[in-house]
Amino acid sequence: MDRRTFLASAPGALIAARYALPDHGPDIVFDGRSPGDPIRALHGVNGGPLAAGGLLDLSDRWKDAAFPLARLHDSHWPNPDVVDVHAVFPDPGADPAKPESYDFERTDEYVKAVHDCGAEIVYRLGESIEHQKAKRHARPPKDFGKWAAVCAGIVRHYTRGWAKGLKLPIKYWEIWNEPDNRPNCWTGTDAEYLRLYATAAVALRKEFPEIKIGGPGLGNSGDLKGDALAPTAFLKALLARCKKDEAPLDFLSWHCYTADPSELVRRAKGVRALLDGAGFRATESHLNEWNFLPDGDWSGLTAKDASAREKWYARVNSAEGAAFTVASLIALQDAPVNVANYFTAEASGMGLFSPHGVPSRAFGAFLAFKELCGLKRLPGKSLAGVAALAGAGERVNVLLARTSGMGGVVRLAIAPAPWNGATRYEVWALTPKQDFTKVGGGQSDECEVTVDHPAQAVCLVKMWRSKT
Repeated sequence: MDRRTFLASAPGALIAARYALPDHGPDIVFDGRSPGDPIRALHGVNGGPLAAGGLLDLSDRWKDAAFPLARLHDSHWPNPDVVDVHAVFPDPGADPAKPESYDFERTDEYVKAVHDCGAEIVYRLGESIEHQKAKRHARPPKDFGKWAAVCAGIVRHYTRGWAKGLKLPIKYWEIWNEPDNRPNCWTGTDAEYLRLYATAAVALRKEFPEIKIGGPGLGNSGDLKGDALAPTAFLKALLARCKKDEAPLDFLSWHCYTADPSELVRRAKGVRALLDGAGFRATESHLNEWNFLPDGDWSGLTAKDASAREKWYARVNSAEGAAFTVASLIALQDAPVNVANYFTAEASGMGLFSPHGVPSRAFGAFLAFKELCGLKRLPGKSLAGVAALAGAGERVNVLLARTSGMGGVVRLAIAPAPWNGATRYEVWALTPKQDFTKVGGGQSDECEVTVDHPAQAVCLVKMWRSKT
């Protein structure tokens, strides 16, 4: 096949065909002989592979996606029985110095399953979100010092083997989640959370100087205008309190749900500028909850009409959501973030799996992206409306995502090519009509392939030097 061979759309699939294209040159070009830094594995997630009260073990799927990092938050939501402080330390009146005061068994199984999948862990110390009117756990502890001692017992158990525990390299320990999301995540005041953070962070640093301590999983980091972030009063107060009390803030974690991948990058730049300007240059920036927010509107999440809620969730987990996810992972390569965690990889709600463990279309986005992780990024020019990323190793992989528009033919080239002679290639695609799968392949005299790329679709092109 020559360079005018392309993959034409057919019902439910893409198939190889010959087609005469205008010779206007490629739409997307990458320089195959100028590789840069490795493509970052920013496809972390929230949750763990064990679900449905032990009926589901999604470990094989997790290994397929090679999730690099898992943040343990809203684990087993909506009925969290692991990770949360109340689940691990069920009697608030017990002595945190005694191993028998803790119930680690179920959380041990959960944490070990994550570790066995090859993912590093961010352990969120605190409680899961509570949407019901009665908030049983998302409230300030009665004794902040004792709560910090309980957290120390948890860290000791999972990193030093205390209380018949594990010795895992868990680096990141996050204090609470979205204390600015009232009252679902915190029923107290700003001042109470800031005191809790400072108390726990100082105590943990004293006993565990090797770990990284941070938080607070901000639900709202501030108003964004362009790349400029006007931080919330809560965020400014957190930074001020950490300085005042010399409390460690090894990482600042924040969340963003949006329909625009560029917002993730712009908000990341704003957060980084804020931290640097406030003297926290060594503090890492963690975007540890993000996902597609259809039309930028949360109303579908709480709609009274069941069909409206179902449609909203279906969009999150559809090819539309998958295209957004890939476009976001591509955009985040240029964002000043150290960590990114999609919400969530569990089997409910916004999870990548159905309650029965069936992978969603959005799961395919992670299968596609992991094919580029660790490859050296190739510089190049892209096409308006198409997010594109290329990486080189023994082969060149090119990832494309088109979130909107009409779709159409896209011609991509690696020029100059990283090898001499003909190129073999495969094309994989995820569309509104099909899961991520191989749809074609062949040989090209040049390092150039043309694909039919529909809207709300993901395309992965794998190229390597032909031996014939």
